[in-house]
Amino acid sequence: MSIFSHDRGVLLLARGDELLVDRVAGVADEVTGAPCTSATRFQIASISKQMAAVAVLLLAERGTLRLTDPVVRWLPDPPPAWSGITLHHLLTHTSGLGHWEEHPAVDLVAPAEPDELLAAFAAVPPLFRPGAAWHYSSPGYVLLARTVERVTGRPYAEFLAEEVFAPLGMTDSFAGSGAGRPDVAVGHEGGRPVPSWDLATVSMGAGDVWCTGADLLTWLDVPRRGRLLGPSSVAAMIAPHAPTGRPGEAYGYGFFVGPLAGRRAVHHSGDNGGYKAFAAWLPEEDQRLVLLSNQAEVNPMAVTSVLDRATA
Repeated sequence: MSIFSHDRGVLLLARGDELLVDRVAGVADEVTGAPCTSATRFQIASISKQMAAVAVLLLAERGTLRLTDPVVRWLPDPPPAWSGITLHHLLTHTSGLGHWEEHPAVDLVAPAEPDELLAAFAAVPPLFRPGAAWHYSSPGYVLLARTVERVTGRPYAEFLAEEVFAPLGMTDSFAGSGAGRPDVAVGHEGGRPVPSWDLATVSMGAGDVWCTGADLLTWLDVPRRGRLLGPSSVAAMIAPHAPTGRPGEAYGYGFFVGPLAGRRAVHHSGDNGGYKAFAAWLPEEDQRLVLLSNQAEVNPMAVTSVLDRATA
């Protein structure tokens, strides 16, 4: 059941509340030789978008914002081209904003001043009018995290720690830089350490969260058991709002919704420099699957073979 390149990372599979696969392998840091353990925190990359979506939904439930709000209401000096973009459009990747490849001027590794980062995003015209198409956009989720900060008057990472992670008991999870933190896996490519992307600003809301495997498995209880959010918010989060163009697949709020290994699933992968991640919940079988690796060569979608073996 080895799906890790060079056997580096964590793999968990649960059916109901029973853990069927619990595998930890390899080293967290090639330089020190520190091993990966169940306490090791990994960058979950774009799975972090789910935390941003939940933060926005929590604020919507509290009445401090609406998903129909134009994002320009919550941002400093927004460009006119963003005037028709709502929070719903950002959540579903239907805003027309580009992904990182459309923003070559943005350095994913170097720290950035927040308003300068927004200006860099604004310098690239939208690809289409809001709601007209689907195009995956990490910058759109950065805008959502900035919105959370503007609405609450609190740092985004602090809001996640106190309002999202703590109530769920995800005590080993955090957002932002891993510098100085214990039990943090170093990203590797070709067996060598690589610099981390900037998670404090550039990837805030889009790819900034660190989790243990157990914490990410717990996270899947948000859609699975309706934890943290009310029923209507959970339903909205995993509803097929926007077709992605792949057969049978749509995007909800922070989740892909569609077939996985031939079964209905809500899922997301993650790909930061030196890290790969995958998390999925299959409602009909009540299976949860988590893969975290600090090796760039891992193919997250290879975990579907684990699901096949578990039901064989």
